[in-house]
Amino acid sequence: MSLRILSPSPPTQLPVRAKSSNLIFRPATSVKFNATTHNNNKPTRIGCSARSSVPEMVPDAVAKGGTKTSPWWSGVDVVPTGVVGVVHALCLFAPFTFTRGAFGVALALGLVTGMFGITLSYHRNLSHRSFCLPKWLEYAFAYCGVHALQLDPIDWVSTHRYHHKYCDSARDPHSPFNGFWFSHMGWLLKKGSISQRCGGTNNVRDLEGQPFYRFLRDTYFFHPIALAFLLYAVGGFPFVVWGMGVRTALAYHITWFVNSVCHIWGSRSWNTDDLSTNNWWVAVLTFGEGWHNNHHAFEYSARHGLDWWQIDMTWYVVWLLRAVGLATDVKLPSPIQRQRMCLLKMP
Repeated sequence: MSLRILSPSPPTQLPVRAKSSNLIFRPATSVKFNATTHNNNKPTRIGCSARSSVPEMVPDAVAKGGTKTSPWWSGVDVVPTGVVGVVHALCLFAPFTFTRGAFGVALALGLVTGMFGITLSYHRNLSHRSFCLPKWLEYAFAYCGVHALQLDPIDWVSTHRYHHKYCDSARDPHSPFNGFWFSHMGWLLKKGSISQRCGGTNNVRDLEGQPFYRFLRDTYFFHPIALAFLLYAVGGFPFVVWGMGVRTALAYHITWFVNSVCHIWGSRSWNTDDLSTNNWWVAVLTFGEGWHNNHHAFEYSARHGLDWWQIDMTWYVVWLLRAVGLATDVKLPSPIQRQRMCLLKMP
């Protein structure tokens, strides 16, 4: 099949990556790309469309013509703000309570709740149904996610599905239109506004129909509180500080990097209709989630690190689960699907 080659758009309308870094500067206009060829220093896009909607050179500014909500610090929700505040307050005691045991507990809980709970369960299994697990194992991994203190499965999955539906628009739950800090953490402190903009949790009927997930939603705070008491009984205050404070605070910001950093800085391999980027160091910290442009190109894929050199620890776990027969219907993009997404070649 032959492609019709069109003249490239004016340079001011093209997303250009700074040669000295991976920071991508984009114009504050919506542009469409059909088929263009490599011309001097311009990017090449073939038969794809892309939207650029963040300001040129200034990631924290508001997109021209976009809709900016009220400042992220106004009208905050008390409960999530309080939880985030308590978690960070516990970190103040970290220098005075360090022990090898407490540090080990933080590492172990970070792995269990972060990779198995959030990345594997909440994200790839429940949000995108990238693979199927036996119900007992699906529920076990989801329960690990509850102890990450990033909301119950129903709320987390609902927010994430809305993110993909309205990605990088005024209705995106953590839109970069409102600045880095809003997309990083400010959105979480105003959970009520997500229901107003997006429509509540009616996009997760598959989870709401299961008694186990309704139980986790109704008893959400009981579980991490019980874990905190268990840690105190085993190792005293140091275990609480490191197991509930340091571990959770680090996991918060590492997870939030995907929402903020991976929609502002990085490189792009695919022509997705959003601002998602790949960022290798975020991928290392998040067990593979930093290959975010890959993910937005193939939302259903159980594997985010699509190239052999793109480290994706969560995919390695899914691969092992499939090898022993526990993970089935594992979804991956086919060569034809990858061709259709079209590589974005940068100078």
